[in-house]
Amino acid sequence: MRETAPTGDEPWREYFGFPEPYANQADAVERAIEAGKSRGFLAMEGPCGTGKTMAALTAGAHLVRETELYDRILVVTPVKQQLKQFVDDLRTLNAGVEEPLDGIALVGKRDLCPYGREGKFPEDTSTHDRCEDLREATARLVEDDGHGSEAAVAETAIDAEIDDEEQWWDPRLGQDLAAAARPDAVSQTTLGEDTLATAGAASPYRPSQPTAPESMADGDDPPLYCPFEADWYARDKGSPVDFSAGPENVVTIEDYLPAAVERGTCPHRVMSVMLDQADVVVGNYNHLFDPGSRPLLSGVLDDSTFVVVDEAHRLEERVRDLLSDRLGKQTITQARNDCNLLVQRAQQSADRKEQVRDVLSAREVPLDAVDQARKFYDDLLRWLDDRVESFLDAEHEGWRANPELLPERDREIPLRDPDAVERDELTEWAEQKGYDGGVWRTLAQVGTAVEDAIDQLGLARDPVCAAVGVLAGQWWERDHSTFLREIELEHSPAERRQTDADYEAAYTPGLLCYNCMPATALREVFDGLGSGVLMSATLEPLDVFTRVSGLDALAAGTQRDDDTEDDARPVRSTTYDLPFPPENRASYLVDARPFTARNRGDPEDMEPLGENWNRTRDEYAQALRALARSPGNVMIAMPNYREAAWAGAYLDDAVEKPVLIDQASSNEATEQRKQQFFRGEEKVLVTSTRGTLTEGVDYDGAKLSTCAVVGVPLVNIGSPRVRAVQRAYGDAFGEDNAFEYALTVPAVRRARQAIGRVIRGTEEVGVRAFVGRRYTPDARHSVFPYLPAGEREEFTRMTPEFLAGQLDAFWSDRQ
Repeated sequence: MRETAPTGDEPWREYFGFPEPYANQADAVERAIEAGKSRGFLAMEGPCGTGKTMAALTAGAHLVRETELYDRILVVTPVKQQLKQFVDDLRTLNAGVEEPLDGIALVGKRDLCPYGREGKFPEDTSTHDRCEDLREATARLVEDDGHGSEAAVAETAIDAEIDDEEQWWDPRLGQDLAAAARPDAVSQTTLGEDTLATAGAASPYRPSQPTAPESMADGDDPPLYCPFEADWYARDKGSPVDFSAGPENVVTIEDYLPAAVERGTCPHRVMSVMLDQADVVVGNYNHLFDPGSRPLLSGVLDDSTFVVVDEAHRLEERVRDLLSDRLGKQTITQARNDCNLLVQRAQQSADRKEQVRDVLSAREVPLDAVDQARKFYDDLLRWLDDRVESFLDAEHEGWRANPELLPERDREIPLRDPDAVERDELTEWAEQKGYDGGVWRTLAQVGTAVEDAIDQLGLARDPVCAAVGVLAGQWWERDHSTFLREIELEHSPAERRQTDADYEAAYTPGLLCYNCMPATALREVFDGLGSGVLMSATLEPLDVFTRVSGLDALAAGTQRDDDTEDDARPVRSTTYDLPFPPENRASYLVDARPFTARNRGDPEDMEPLGENWNRTRDEYAQALRALARSPGNVMIAMPNYREAAWAGAYLDDAVEKPVLIDQASSNEATEQRKQQFFRGEEKVLVTSTRGTLTEGVDYDGAKLSTCAVVGVPLVNIGSPRVRAVQRAYGDAFGEDNAFEYALTVPAVRRARQAIGRVIRGTEEVGVRAFVGRRYTPDARHSVFPYLPAGEREEFTRMTPEFLAGQLDAFWSDRQ
């Protein structure tokens, strides 16, 4: 820790939103400012009560307002509750300054489209795809092709400070389209028609999607368009909503969605305009790390941005998923059909063949290349079906006659040995069929040409072959060390969809290119920003975190392909202890035999009340019984839902409290179970440590008095993806570190997140327990060293038979 404590007159205090900082909060602000001034990064572990959110915002505000280094703060968090916390804290900060920071919280396009929100799109069309189609149609309708008023265009360009040589749209056409969608713009019979309303706000437009006026449309079939988008063009791509629409100059969807709807402008466009003007942008991980979502922030992702990455212990897992690409069988079928549509048109007559060739030639793509792509996709679909069926035949004999034999869960079929670096089966098959790299690499170009041709020839189809071609090219080009190729079978019983293979009655297949090593991509993202803070309540061991997150590579600097060298970026780390009174909590390490699958046996083979339990289950039953009888609400976190079912069945008979047994279910069902746990008399909740109730949920006040984590919640180490990740980590960080970095450390963070639900305030009292010998200091494969030093000092070791007495003594002292 720093030798000189903050004095109380530091310049950053102007932006601090409360009278006085918490014990460690001032130090956290100082360290974050140091990181910003040095163009470096701070990795910070701070438990509940550290005040991480306000500390990060205060540091960022100081850097933006008091230095020339930064123009804005970008906050990303994977938890909606934390996003709201940043918004609340920013409003608190703004309330105390003369010139507030303009802030905006981002949401997805699906949540903002008025037509999509109100179910006005066809059921078989996604909001995103439909919106893109309407945007393209609207853009064509407002394009200034010389028919508009040049004087009017020049005038609006001057008013909006837009270069008229760059302005390709005519604002007057946008105005006309917006006006044409109003109820009073049509016949007398519809004058009383209601307008489209959403989010409690009424728009100026009719509820149905409008078609373009015949005078503005080319041809006999006027296209659908979006009047909200047209109004955006009418305003020269401006926003009628500003930051004053939100409390303390911070706007959220509750503010800018209804305000934009009432003014008739696209809410998503309004959000996009405002985020380019904002001092603080709050979004989720997708906005920064997902290649498909990053373009929304393209204007603010540079070295003048100070980034705050919240809940950073989730970084590896979430970014790994975002950087993995899935290509579903149905999408491949659509790409095949896109190509087939063009080939068939060319076969209809010599004139049409020449017409197709002319359109394709603009992209320098011959018709033969389209036919080759069609054949490739057709062969690929047959290969995919054959490979899935052969896998299921080997795993589940007789499934064709009795599909109920197929497990009701997702499956993965690795296409190479996950423990080795070798080419995948699909790539080898393709080469044998003559589909070499030259074919794979051209599929994106061919797909783009096919989509252009379909559009220009007016063929009624929404093509996908360009996107499929891009993913196919990546499948070929990506290395086989950091990416695992698989077939993924998503369990989704076919109740309404059509299928062309027997197994599709149970599974939806797709090709998955799984990213095993996100550190390289993370390093590139962070290197493109000015500096920042990565923080969480559970980042320890910090030396492991900085390596797997790419920060260490950033600190070392790297040699680029063009022989230039990146400058090293300073990376610092700090850990703060739980600030609440230690006498208010009891912390136990329960020394029972390791709760491994080998020791405990299969729970489905065990009688519920112990008639045939082994010694391991006897030990844990004793510990669970004592913990469940602890006063107040108790949460027991088991390694998985199967073990949660076993523990719940036993405790339901062993304790007088009601016992709730959590299971994998929908978000709605999980939320109902959580609320049931909070209401009424004290209860026991039994769940999985890897579930959604052990992390990101605030059990403040009397909602939770005791939390116990049973065993080390490792993921399924037999999974091909997990094995491939472990092997990739071995290459990057050394074989001796592979299991630790890839599996053990994330599991311990999960366990620590769970017990961190108990003590959420200064006055709260509770019990935290790690149950299992691997949590003890001298055990074989001990995880004790992965706990922070301050945490290790607090935990008391004991065997299960002493636990009940210790709990009684702790609670008796607090009555």
